[in-house]
Amino acid sequence: MDVDKRQGFRGPISRKTQEDLTRIKEKEGGIKDADFSEDEITEGIVTKITPAYASVLVKGVNGKIMLDDMRWAAKKLKGRDIRKNFVISQNPLPQDILKVGDVVNVAPKKLEGKERFFNLEQEPIVEGAFISLDPRNGEIKAMVGGYDFKRSEYNRAVSARRQPGSAFKPIIYATGIDLGLTPSTMVIDSPVIYDDPILQKTWKPENYEEKFYGPITLREALAHSRNVATVKLLERIKVRNVIDFAKKIGISSPLTDDLSLALGSSGIGLLELTSAYSVFANQGIRAEPYAIREIRDKDGNILESHKTELTEVIPKETAYIITNMMEDVIEHGTGSMAKALKRPLAGKTGTTNEFTDAWFIGYSPNHVAGVWVGFDDMRSLGDREAGAGAALPIWISYMRGALDLLPFESFSIPEDIVFARVDPENGLLAPEGTEKAVTEVFVRGKEPKQVSVKNPSPTQFYRIDEVPQ
Repeated sequence: MDVDKRQGFRGPISRKTQEDLTRIKEKEGGIKDADFSEDEITEGIVTKITPAYASVLVKGVNGKIMLDDMRWAAKKLKGRDIRKNFVISQNPLPQDILKVGDVVNVAPKKLEGKERFFNLEQEPIVEGAFISLDPRNGEIKAMVGGYDFKRSEYNRAVSARRQPGSAFKPIIYATGIDLGLTPSTMVIDSPVIYDDPILQKTWKPENYEEKFYGPITLREALAHSRNVATVKLLERIKVRNVIDFAKKIGISSPLTDDLSLALGSSGIGLLELTSAYSVFANQGIRAEPYAIREIRDKDGNILESHKTELTEVIPKETAYIITNMMEDVIEHGTGSMAKALKRPLAGKTGTTNEFTDAWFIGYSPNHVAGVWVGFDDMRSLGDREAGAGAALPIWISYMRGALDLLPFESFSIPEDIVFARVDPENGLLAPEGTEKAVTEVFVRGKEPKQVSVKNPSPTQFYRIDEVPQ
């Protein structure tokens, strides 16, 4: 609903004439008392406009919508294209937004004496989906397939295939880790152009911020979702290796065998991608997701029951390192809003071209959840409606309640994981006294052996940029 409001007000549901209003008022007979459930959205009729509020008749109750509670609707939506929104006024008044006779959606706000106050609402046309799993056994704990089942029975959590954007990147980085790279491996975030012989044109990947950052570590590239660095990483580790890795952790949708995979160009289901993340949460062990634990007859006899099968599909060290890198997404990167939960968490935002799809997939050691927000007809969500703003708040809202029911746990550190202080400017071991040194995580034996120098030559960046055989 918040995403929908940011796009703009689509206007009243319908309108009543003055004769209609007179007849309704006579029938209602003045102020009544009525019960309103929390978050209930119902219809109200605007009966009066003042410079400070609009009077509304809701379920026979007279109430008010104050200016602050309708100000969002000063942004009106012209047609379907969100990019054609226009704002009536920087300092709107109620008469700029509503007219007497408008039938609008409202939600109860508060009761002060005999006065009722309401928020102006509208039923969203933007859609979304949600899924949560227990990564240890694959149990589906919660599922939402859309805004309203009565409006659409299509289950977007299971059946929809949408581009995941940057939410696919952890699979690419995890493949690199599995091939022997480390979080401190350097990649050059600089302009690059590729020739596409099929389309007979060139492709120049861009970062979200429309600038480049030079030599950066894989950790920084993932935390801040650098597109160009990811494309170069994918080129280095080979697309086929990533596709094979994705299949191992549960991605069954067809994946494009080209570098656009770095930007999440292939359609994937929300359940599918969330289940793949559960492998990282569960130390490399996959449990196939399921919805029904058992079926019993009227006497309590078990007719059918699910038997969980656990399969180690990637090394636990790979799972831990990519988890540790995605913890930085929340600590310092695009998912930083989730720090408010004050739990060990890892995850990744995702946003596609033209802000068509917004994602967030994230997990604690004992719970994983995924969110997708978008339109069924693939229109834009609106300028800057990225995963961090459109999907992550939904994830946080759910996880806040879910984590209260679960014990506090930290991510387990495998025995063959070691830590070393490195220089983030080149990924090499940091000499004592290096001010910007950071503690980095490695598979034992993969930690850097070379010590950083004060003025490294450019060749240092490139020489450590090779994939181990």
